[in-house]
Amino acid sequence: MARPSFPRSIVEFQRRFPDDAACRAYLFESRWPDGYRCPRCGGAQAGAEHRRHLWQCKDCGHQTSVTAGTVMHKTRTPLSLWFWAAYLVATHTPGISAVQLQRQLGISRYETAWLMLQKLRRAMVAPEREPLRGEVEVDEALVGGRREGLRGGRQRDGGKALVGVGVEIRGQGSGRLRLGVLPDASQTTLTGWVKAIVAPAAIIHTDGWPGPPNASR
Repeated sequence: MARPSFPRSIVEFQRRFPDDAACRAYLFESRWPDGYRCPRCGGAQAGAEHRRHLWQCKDCGHQTSVTAGTVMHKTRTPLSLWFWAAYLVATHTPGISAVQLQRQLGISRYETAWLMLQKLRRAMVAPEREPLRGEVEVDEALVGGRREGLRGGRQRDGGKALVGVGVEIRGQGSGRLRLGVLPDASQTTLTGWVKAIVAPAAIIHTDGWPGPPNASR
């Protein structure tokens, strides 16, 4: 049986997930699309859902929840709030900040919104994602905010982080992108970072600065 589909509009989302019970039902169908299966013994029989929203296998007694192994595991934040946060993070263009998330969902503490955002962002990164291939352009840049008390362009001198950028070249456009915070712009650092994100035999283009490698691997 296929896993349940996900809402394609905000109106459908509101109707589909009005409360935590609906969210738990969706997670149950997603985790066990063919019916309950005990993660320990594979048993197909479970007792009624516990008050703490746990499912207990009738064969071995193992207890599990629909949030086990997810960013929502053991959370005290309502599941409906997590679902809304996931929807906003996945659909907001060009991205959403913790402050925006806190404001739109009415979360009382900024720290809670920030933690939710970080967990969702990490969960969206595929651990098995493939390295960049073909022709790849590599560069580095300083990213950061303004420093108070300075004037003009000097306001941009403080609090910046060095970020490496790698992007696949696809004709007149671009393909997949990789970003990474770098401790420095030395050849050793940049070479190690490039090797970690680019597949062997890829052709690497740089701006000619001698720090990073500028030849095919």
